[in-house]
This record gives sequence, C-alpha cells and structure tokens, in this order.
Amino acid sequence: MSTTMWIILAIIVLVVIAYIICYNGLVQKRNQAQEFQSQIDVQLKRRTDLIPNLVETVKGYADHEKQTLADVVKLRNSVISADSLSEKVAADNKLTGALRQVFALAENYPDLKANQEFGKLMEELTNTENKVAYARQAYNSSVQYYNTATETFPRNIVSSIHHFRKMNFLEVPEADKQAPQVKF
Repeated sequence: MSTTMWIILAIIVLVVIAYIICYNGLVQKRNQAQEFQSQIDVQLKRRTDLIPNLVETVKGYADHEKQTLADVVKLRNSVISADSLSEKVAADNKLTGALRQVFALAENYPDLKANQEFGKLMEELTNTENKVAYARQAYNSSVQYYNTATETFPRNIVSSIHHFRKMNFLEVPEADKQAPQVKF
C-alpha cells in the first residue's frame, strides 16, 4: 500500500472514531436527562405516599377542615394519574399549594402542632420538597447539556442523522414566580 492509501485509511478511522464518540456522548447526555426525569417521578411518588398518613393525622384534630383534606387527596390522585412529566409537575404545583393550607392548620390547632407524628410527617414532606426541587434543577441542567450537545458542531450532524430531539425544560408557572408578600 502506498503512503496516500495509509493516510486516507487513517483519516477514515479518525472520522469513524470521532463519529462514535459524538454518538455515545449524545446517548449518555440523553440518558442522564431521562434519569433525572425518573428521579422527579420517584420523589413525587414518595411525596404522594406520605400524604395519606398526613391526612389521617390531621383528621383527628381538624374535623371541620374536611374539604381542605379532601382537596389534598384529590390533588394527590391527580399527581399519581398524570401521564407526562409536565402534567405531573403542574398537578404537583397545585398539591404544594394545598399542602401549605394543611400546614397552616397546625397554627390553629396547638395539639396538632405538638403531635410527634404530624411533626415527623411535616419534616419528611419538607425533605421530599427539597429533593423534588433538586431533581428538577438537576433535570434542567442535564437537559441544557443535552440540548447544547445536539446543537453544536459536529454533534449536530450526528444528532440529526440519529433523530436526537431537543428536550423541554421544566418551567415554573407564572403564579409561582411572584415573590410571596410578607406583612407584619
């Protein structure tokens, strides 16, 4: 073989290796984003599993608050039955508002506030809220890395050939973007 053939062969090998590296990198970034999406589902499931215990604990103290508790259960079920991630997040945002009302009940019922089971459940839900927030942030970060990879050269060529599609960020609803008002 001539030197020219060796050079052409080396170039072809380098192009194939670069192509494989680009493809594998895109798959890795897509899978990481899907993993974080799954983590959101896991944390939302954990949260919905805690809610029946919270509702039962509150029921004994706040008998006339049945509508608030019924709303929490209804919203919990809407999170469970949601099909897409965006539907789950929207339902979860509504559930967060309803849970704030339940936590506010503790202020009106000193015995409830002192109940150890209620305290444990509130702590668990707070920890889960933090985990959901982290999972959402991690998901958006991984989506940003993935989308950047699919749009930059030379990976954009590989991504278009293999139909890697842009992923959507989780967005905060407009109502949640407003700063809470604190009044003294």
